[in-house]
Amino acid sequence: MKKRLKYIILLASIISIFIGIYREEVSTVLIKAINICLECIGIG
Repeated sequence: MKKRLKYIILLASIISIFIGIYREEVSTVLIKAINICLECIGIG
């Protein structure tokens, strides 16, 4: 049962990643990540 659950979660994660790529959300996530990093080091 545990092994099956791991594979279901893995498959759901991969599908979610591809849906995000298909919806062109990669640039949005990258911009947010850059802003968070710049805020952490005190530049932004």
